[in-house]
Amino acid sequence: MGCTSNNATPHAPAIAPGAEGIDPAAIAAGLVRSHGPGGMHPRVRELVPGFDAPFFQAGLAGYSDAAMRIVARRHGCPYCVTEALLDRTILAGGRGFAKADLGDLHDNVPGGGEDQPLAGQILGSDPAEMAAAALKMTEQAARSAKEYRHLAYGDKEAMAPGGHLRLPGGEQIGRLDPTAEPPSPSMPRCLNASMPSSASDSSIPLASFAAIDINLACPVKKISRKARGGHWLAQPAGAIAILEAVREAVPSETPCTLKIRRSFDDTPEMVENFWTILDAAYSMGYAWATIHARTVEQKYVGPSRWDLLRDIVQRARRADPDRPIFGSGDIWTAGDIFRMIDYTGVTGASVARGCIGNPWIFRQARQLLAGETPAPPTIAEQRSVLEEHFELALAVNAGMRSAESFTGRTMRKFGIRFAEHHPQGEEVRQRFIQVTSLDEWRGVLEEFYADSAAGTKEGVPI
Repeated sequence: MGCTSNNATPHAPAIAPGAEGIDPAAIAAGLVRSHGPGGMHPRVRELVPGFDAPFFQAGLAGYSDAAMRIVARRHGCPYCVTEALLDRTILAGGRGFAKADLGDLHDNVPGGGEDQPLAGQILGSDPAEMAAAALKMTEQAARSAKEYRHLAYGDKEAMAPGGHLRLPGGEQIGRLDPTAEPPSPSMPRCLNASMPSSASDSSIPLASFAAIDINLACPVKKISRKARGGHWLAQPAGAIAILEAVREAVPSETPCTLKIRRSFDDTPEMVENFWTILDAAYSMGYAWATIHARTVEQKYVGPSRWDLLRDIVQRARRADPDRPIFGSGDIWTAGDIFRMIDYTGVTGASVARGCIGNPWIFRQARQLLAGETPAPPTIAEQRSVLEEHFELALAVNAGMRSAESFTGRTMRKFGIRFAEHHPQGEEVRQRFIQVTSLDEWRGVLEEFYADSAAGTKEGVPI
């Protein structure tokens, strides 16, 4: 269920004629003058306290677990999004929450309190499933798993064939009884009914998600002729049904947001579909949309179109000049954050592939906002983060069998991206590819990161 591509375009600028002449430092200074320290629009700060700067870490399939998010936050990232969680996985007894890595991490490593504010991103194919899963994410399983499943499947017509609850691909994760009564007298059979208020019940835990983000962007494959992710851009009525169901199910005090591509493809029909969905989302109370400046058909290949994103923002702002809109696509440096803001008019930028192995992008963006010159990471700083990230990842995976071996293998993909900051980048990359354990990871650090005087790459691209 990934939202990444092995054919992703290497680091390259977006299509944005004239953007190369924008001074990121001047734009950052202007945001601070307009909105105060941090430079974030007050409307966003009001919706999500703590979201105080005009950038955030996007949800990245296979990457943005609690370890990566905490490292980013320690370098100045104000807001993070989980990777996309499949609604059916969440409803299958909570297994989907493992991908969000909520609560305290193992070995007393801080996770829950430090990993805030956090948006839970969700995708799926059925409005009732999406709504029930979003409610479960919001309430953090305050009810039983059976109660949440009944919200999605309580009516016989909504049941999967034969009463089997299956994940895409056919894996059976449960069997539901369509004749069963609701698990509790107060639990309605469908999400159109009024939900009992949880605000007055002190036994229900506080929500760990600051917002619920609906994914209509990932170019995932269709499943059993059903749309999900970016494929909903070709079926606007279905997309709107999901948006409505989730917004009605989630408590009004929890913001709902939207991740969407600028179109399914560049045909006029699909462009109009985009506007139908976007306008509907804002009209029903979605707090903001993050718009990826590639089409669904592009996946991650080819440059993003900041020029078209600018046109989208201008049209959207005619309806509401203060409407928050975030942009995504080809943010590779801290300077790109402010170039995108100035060129397109977005409220802020979503940093995706550009922050893998590069948490310093957030520190450098903060430095620009503070009127300082962005600094590249020293060898000592790189080593510190590499040690920290592995230890956090090991804590996240502590409950797994062969946790250290699993962590060693999965950290390779980070190591090869961290290596880009080292003066001997290719040698370091080759060594990280071979890592299978914490000892081997430390061996790379001892070999290449032992001397803080070993130098670093000159300057930092802005």
